[in-house]
Amino acid sequence: MSAMMELIWAGSYGATSVEGICERAGVRKGSFYYFFESKTALAAAALEAGWEERRGELGKVFGEGVGPVERLRRWSVGMVAEQREMWERTGRVLGCPLHVLGAEISTQEEGLRRSIEKILGEYQGYVAAAILAAWGGGEERAMEAAARARRVFAYGEGLLTQARIANDPGLLDEMEEGVLAIALVVGAVGAVAA
Repeated sequence: MSAMMELIWAGSYGATSVEGICERAGVRKGSFYYFFESKTALAAAALEAGWEERRGELGKVFGEGVGPVERLRRWSVGMVAEQREMWERTGRVLGCPLHVLGAEISTQEEGLRRSIEKILGEYQGYVAAAILAAWGGGEERAMEAAARARRVFAYGEGLLTQARIANDPGLLDEMEEGVLAIALVVGAVGAVAA
């Protein structure tokens, strides 16, 4: 599963063949079809396995042991560090694997599209909870915090995409500042509680 996600992340879903997956994983093609009906079935399983792993990482980043602003800071710094690590390893800025795959298959693979949409919704929940806590809580602010989390994701994905296109991890240097600015400017909502 990890072989497939790496190939998709570094290339594309369409360009990733069953043969390439098997070669990368060091297995024979017949073994692939014993476990998975299709490339799409493997992609769905890989998405779920990857999300389980990422969920554990997010639990640590967004844990209640630190203030909400620090949670957002750690998350944005972690995203940039991951991209820099991949750039050093592969020579490419790869962007967000969920958005890369989702943008490619959204009109072709409805099941995968729904899976990615669900994962992104859960992922945004971590950011929304930190934003809401930074704003001092309050059920009446929950919808606005969720909307703000979507804006933070749109900003972050835009920056990741620009860095991917330019293959320049330096474009990500403003990630932390931008995430915090979008997340924490509260206008009429109230003051931020660090």
